[in-house]
Amino acid sequence: MAGRRALGRRFRWLWSAYAVSAYGTGLGFGAFSMIAVLVLHSGPTQVALLAAAGRAVGAVLAVPLGPWVEFRRKRPVMVGTDLLRFAALLSIPAAYWLGRLGFAQLLIVSIVVAAANIAFNAACGAYLKRLLPPEDLLVANGRFESTTWSATMVGPPLGGAVIAAFGPVTTVIVDAVSYLLSALGIRAVGGSEPRPERSGTSRLSAGDLLAGWRHILGHPVLRPMLFNAIVVNGLIMASEPLLAVLLLGDLGFSPWQYGLMFAAPCVGGLVGSRLARRTVARFGQREVMLTAGVLRACWPVGLAFVGPGVPGMVLVMLVQLGLVTCCAVFNPVLATYRLEHTEPGLVARTLSAWSVSSSLAIATMTALWGALAAVIGTRPAIAAAGIVLLATPVLLPRRTSAPSQKRKLADA
Repeated sequence: MAGRRALGRRFRWLWSAYAVSAYGTGLGFGAFSMIAVLVLHSGPTQVALLAAAGRAVGAVLAVPLGPWVEFRRKRPVMVGTDLLRFAALLSIPAAYWLGRLGFAQLLIVSIVVAAANIAFNAACGAYLKRLLPPEDLLVANGRFESTTWSATMVGPPLGGAVIAAFGPVTTVIVDAVSYLLSALGIRAVGGSEPRPERSGTSRLSAGDLLAGWRHILGHPVLRPMLFNAIVVNGLIMASEPLLAVLLLGDLGFSPWQYGLMFAAPCVGGLVGSRLARRTVARFGQREVMLTAGVLRACWPVGLAFVGPGVPGMVLVMLVQLGLVTCCAVFNPVLATYRLEHTEPGLVARTLSAWSVSSSLAIATMTALWGALAAVIGTRPAIAAAGIVLLATPVLLPRRTSAPSQKRKLADA
């Protein structure tokens, strides 16, 4: 039996840092929505506004961060954004204990964290491309993907239990500390990292700001993939605050039940991320992206039929299992394709442009679906998102600019 592919000590430290923050985020899954609903007694419109405005303003603030990250050493950027998220999140329990926590502070912290997330991910992707040879990128992205889903599987039910035992802001503290530990792990990666050089003026220009979008929109595969991704992710995420209101409020599920419904299906993420490299090796990169891209759109409409009690929990878990498995196959393949088809000097700007576009789309759709829920009701709005999702495969590309690649990764 073939052994696990070794990617080196420096990647292990990077992966460990990623895992720590991922598990912290998993433990704090839905924390802002829970605090808004359970502490501030917010309704669906306010919860949707929190999710939408945080992402939107954070994305706007992150627009100049792509070129700023591009021309700086990536590890210090990752450490700095980890420390920023650590400080921002800690302000929430501090205000709660002082009896001064309000909706405005939740919104400000969500903005800071959203902008820092975009900068971190852009720096991490650029650093990963420099750290590993092309043939190892899908293996590395698959490991990141499996870590994300394993953290999401373990974190939410444990987070719900922690909230029930120690209060609604406890998981925010754990999430904050995870970013501090991640910063320490990234510092331990070690090794030299030359400062990126740039020609011309040291000031950011309009060309620098738009370079990532120009690359994406000029590429025959990345362009439709971006449009598909922002619509699919936008619709899925637009349903999240509505589901929190439906499940925690209307149907009366407890926080630990809410966490379990979204955690147990994440076993599909472990399966899907493992299948990604094997299916690419057998069927090719293009075929896997298209097939998984179609299948992931077929599941969320089922959430419109959730009811109370055990049958409702089972339905949510089955729908989420199908969705998560398809996403876990699709995501690392797309991430690898995007890195492979982007020049090293454009990676941070391309990833930043992608994240900004996705965040703005998610924010816009979350706000629209929050308003829609206020008019037609929470459950019909969730159903509408699922129905629109069924049409999104038409946005997937029908061909690639190069022959499909089949990688021998099955023994990785």
